[in-house]
Amino acid sequence: MNTAKSDDPEGDDLVPLSALNALLYCDRRAALRHLDGLYIHNEHTLRGDSLHKRVDAPGFEKRKGVRTERGLWIASRRLRLFGRADLVEFRREPGRPQRGAAVVEVASPVEYKRGKKRRWDNDDVQLCAQALCLEEMLGTAVLSGAVYHEQSKSRRNVEFTPELRAETENAVARLHALLGSGRIPPAVLKPQCRGCSLRGHCLPEAFGSPDNITIYLRELFHAE
Repeated sequence: MNTAKSDDPEGDDLVPLSALNALLYCDRRAALRHLDGLYIHNEHTLRGDSLHKRVDAPGFEKRKGVRTERGLWIASRRLRLFGRADLVEFRREPGRPQRGAAVVEVASPVEYKRGKKRRWDNDDVQLCAQALCLEEMLGTAVLSGAVYHEQSKSRRNVEFTPELRAETENAVARLHALLGSGRIPPAVLKPQCRGCSLRGHCLPEAFGSPDNITIYLRELFHAE
């Protein structure tokens, strides 16, 4: 059974950051993906993968006051998470304290999404988790980031408030509990099922309630 953990020699059991987004979209989908290794493409996943192949290819860019890193690998040993940030901006802010002669930069992660500009809690939690990884790696506070929506070509700023940080920490704990259990949650028919690439394997219509399961099994084993 694939538990989606890294092969870290120190045994840190790191889990992909993207699993957080999957968990908040649907815990059953997250388990099917990261426990059973089930990944099926549809038009939505193909477009999303195509976008990330373009934007998170490793690279470096510098313009006045801003340094950007694309495809930056990040991790948190405390949260047992790892992943690759689409883009991280580093900028010097007025009044920011110095460390000796070195300039202390402020980091801001930017996550690229295919859809229109709108707020989804799972996007904000995934972005906040990136910020927590950066804080641990850099030893400095990461106060805000952004979600860039390709379809509307617009950018939505996200402040990493205490409430969002707490929500993210809780989601991380839920994720590790889910993957640690090794169990697939039962199917529940939800609005998210409409665009889910795993719908044909999850079968929420058939297994979303005990009555549906009984009907499905009766028709399966008593078909003429």
